[in-house]
Amino acid sequence: MALYFTSINSGSNGNCYYVGNENEAILVDVGLTCKEVEKRMLRLGLVIEKVKAIFISHEHSDHIKGLSVFARKYKIPVYISVATLKNSKLTLDEQNTFGLSHTQNIQIGKLKITAFSKFHDAADPYSFTIECNAVRVGVFTDIGSVCDRLISQFKHCHAAFLEANYCANILANGQYPYFLKRRITGGRGHLSNTQALDLFMNHRPDYMTHLLLSHLSKDNNDPALVAQMFAPVAGNTLIKVASRDQESEIYYVSNQDKENYHFDPKQYQPDQLNLF
Repeated sequence: MALYFTSINSGSNGNCYYVGNENEAILVDVGLTCKEVEKRMLRLGLVIEKVKAIFISHEHSDHIKGLSVFARKYKIPVYISVATLKNSKLTLDEQNTFGLSHTQNIQIGKLKITAFSKFHDAADPYSFTIECNAVRVGVFTDIGSVCDRLISQFKHCHAAFLEANYCANILANGQYPYFLKRRITGGRGHLSNTQALDLFMNHRPDYMTHLLLSHLSKDNNDPALVAQMFAPVAGNTLIKVASRDQESEIYYVSNQDKENYHFDPKQYQPDQLNLF
């Protein structure tokens, strides 16, 4: 059984990531309005009724903007830590809201979601891996520094969303005030292109087939620059930059592909994915 995944949006203007199999799926964060998530999922041919849970990484507005409306409208369970919920100031259905803790494993149908804590300037931030039939997709964004937890999870992923937020040179020479530059680079902000590249080069497994570079800064990065950095070391890994303006293609990974993976663009068209 394959895992299908896409970025509904990725950036400081809103984050939302979809991962699922043929029968059920989860969202990580709902940082766009409910209406916008609906519109983009419809364009992709994704059925909202297959979304069985929402997992929230932290309370910043670009990760929770549409959560209350979306979860209430579709009666979807929300997994969110106590501290994140408190600091979000959201009103959620208590009967359909569940806690998160470090290294917690949660079963949603045939999907196993693992939450683990990360370095970010939020109350209680988490990253996630989603696993089905020994295939694992990671969602690793809003991370201030690479830690052993991240390395341990990344090195077992068949595919991942990985933050490449800023170019150090563009940030240093840009117009951001000093305190904001320090926040971004201070170990609890965001990963730079170089930090993401180092993680990929040193810790990717041989069977990693996809890497979606995510949460790029509008002011302090350049998608073409990031793609250029990763291209020489991509190997058999398909590397794409997740857009901050639109949904990505739907990709899939299967444990049958991991030994001899060859990218065929025809496989990645929504009308061929049997998602309805």
